Amino acid sequence: MSLNVIELGLVFVEGLALIASPCILPVLPIVLSAAVDTGKLRPYGIIIGFILSFSLFALSSATLIKWFSLDLTIVKNVSLAILFLLGCFMLSTTLSAWFSRVTSPLSNKAQLLGAVPQKGFVSGIIIGSLIGIVWTPCAGPILAAALIQIIRQQNDVNSLLMILAFSVGVAIPMLIITLTGKTLLMRWDWLIKHVETVRKVLGLFIILSVIYIAMGMTLPHFQATKEVNPLHDQKTLINPLPISYQAPEFSDIQAWINSSPLTMKQLIGKVVLIDFWTYSCINCIRTLPYVKGWDQKYRQYGLVVVGVHSPEFIFEKDINNVEDAVKRFDITYPVALDNQLRTWQNFQNHFWPAHYLIDRNGRVVYTHFGEGEDEITEHNIRVLLNLGKEEKNTSEGTQHYLSDQTSETYLGYIRQENFVNKDSITKNQSAYYHFPERLRLHQWSLEGEWRFESEKIVSTGTNVAIRLHFKAKQVYLVMGNQTQKPITIRILLDGKSVNEIEVRGHQLYEILNLPAVKQGLLEIQCQVSGLEVYAFTFGNL
Repeated sequence: MSLNVIELGLVFVEGLALIASPCILPVLPIVLSAAVDTGKLRPYGIIIGFILSFSLFALSSATLIKWFSLDLTIVKNVSLAILFLLGCFMLSTTLSAWFSRVTSPLSNKAQLLGAVPQKGFVSGIIIGSLIGIVWTPCAGPILAAALIQIIRQQNDVNSLLMILAFSVGVAIPMLIITLTGKTLLMRWDWLIKHVETVRKVLGLFIILSVIYIAMGMTLPHFQATKEVNPLHDQKTLINPLPISYQAPEFSDIQAWINSSPLTMKQLIGKVVLIDFWTYSCINCIRTLPYVKGWDQKYRQYGLVVVGVHSPEFIFEKDINNVEDAVKRFDITYPVALDNQLRTWQNFQNHFWPAHYLIDRNGRVVYTHFGEGEDEITEHNIRVLLNLGKEEKNTSEGTQHYLSDQTSETYLGYIRQENFVNKDSITKNQSAYYHFPERLRLHQWSLEGEWRFESEKIVSTGTNVAIRLHFKAKQVYLVMGNQTQKPITIRILLDGKSVNEIEVRGHQLYEILNLPAVKQGLLEIQCQVSGLEVYAFTFGNL
């Protein structure tokens, strides 16, 4: 997860900017009159009610955006355009006055809310919620700008943080106003005299921020990955575990490839890199060149790389399939077949790929999950091997996943998501399915006779097809073949035939490799029964 500091700060300022927007003045007396001479908790109720009404509106809007599958690039451009116009309105006295005249009838309607006689926290929440709803059209540009930035977040945690940042920006000045009550009313003239200056300063800040973002400049991100400083102390680990721990033992390994059985006790005195992987995982495959490179480069200095093959699908438990993959990927270091996932459980691992770096004393000192941080991993290997600074680090950090690209899509009913069809799913039995009229982004569907199983779908009739509305540069598909003959599948992109693939065994197949990231409608056609389809994965390399 990453969150841009500029966007987080900007949405906070947008919340603060509400206090200086042209239509805030009719609302502030409402807040004051609802807070003065009432229960002590009512001001907090008003603020909470206002925040809740906005948050509900923001989350509902995000759902609608996803429902209609709007391109986030368009949403980003709209966001920047609205922000720029907002800054212009706030800088210009003429535009601000015009906006105030246009929206004053809406804000005036909210004044009726100030007459509610009830006191207390609950009534404050009601008043705050109603003020937020009625006043939303008046503060439209600022709210819209904030909403679009929130909607752009693909991570739910990021969305909540954006909502929180905006809400805190709104709440701070409004809470101060409600708590100061009469004192602030006596100084109301000061606020009116300076509100134009405050508005213009905030407007200038917003315009400069828009230019900053539009030019592609960003501040550092809050994320786990940190850049390697070439001047970093070569005797110090980067991002080490706060507390190292004794490496768990290999358990219930079905077989070893490229090695006799190993134990952690045997490896004491060596630097060990454990790589949890599985041969049909595209993320694992993309990390293999780095892992193989480290093995070849540092084996002579005491590094032992162990690939722990922990299967995701049943066919990955077949030792013949794993041996073929080891040969195909030219892996020469030891590979342990962890078919029962006992070693996976010993390490309390949850990810493919996952790297555990173990020092000469047999203690896990560094971990990394997923792709990336290759430079950091190699740096830490060199530190543990007591090697000096390298002139040029051979590992190049890469980013293979876009925040808004289609995520890994499983087709079996246990982990299935985004399946859309005119027909409901029939588990473990053959059934006929029909394409819907439309697929939204990230959704998929079936045509013809298929059987849904726990981790895959199987074609049980002729002339069957799969459709997927995706966004990515590369599309991969884990497939297998139940027959004794190769199965040919036809690949169509946006209705045009682009490729044919022969499916012979259980493995990951590259379906598309486009010049650039794009949205498209992928269709996979098969003329025979016996095709097994497990999962789509994607990339932007």
